[in-house]
Amino acid sequence: MKTYFSSLPQNSVPLETCGFDHWLDDMLEEIDLTVKLAGTAKTKAIAEGEKAVALDPGGADAHAWLGINLNYADKPREAIPLFEKVIRLNPFGPAWYFLGFGNSYRMMGQYQEAITQYKKVLCIAPNNIFAHIGLAATYSLLGRDEEACVEAEEVLRSNPKLSLESYAKMLPFKNQAQTDRFVEALRKAGLK
Repeated sequence: MKTYFSSLPQNSVPLETCGFDHWLDDMLEEIDLTVKLAGTAKTKAIAEGEKAVALDPGGADAHAWLGINLNYADKPREAIPLFEKVIRLNPFGPAWYFLGFGNSYRMMGQYQEAITQYKKVLCIAPNNIFAHIGLAATYSLLGRDEEACVEAEEVLRSNPKLSLESYAKMLPFKNQAQTDRFVEALRKAGLK
């Protein structure tokens, strides 16, 4: 299976020494689990995240996962302060911190802030397809069509077989309108 990791330069640090291979597996399992869960289970995921934060108040990962689950539950306003704390706790953290933060801002309509966070992802992981997807949607939502198309081309460069229909099915947002707005912005950017 080809992932965006396979496009890293050959002289990169081996993934297993970075923990990315385990993180990606964990993230994909989390996404799969979240997609399968319905409303009450998402509420339970948030409650469990709050427990994790209470047990490890200095743990950036616990705060970030709670923020991501709040995004999925259509509560980005609550997620933003968590991501602000995540960055205070670990300003040089992994790309997924900034990705979740960017998603919160995009969902809130704070598009310039979302762009800033997605660009931070690309500074850490230049081939991160999710950051390019976020940028494509955000530029599209801003009416910056040329930039949206450039980002859509980057997405297709990373995954030429990307199907917007399949991608939309894996989006675990509680609010279908959130999914529809995101997918329509991606479609406008040139993804199919």
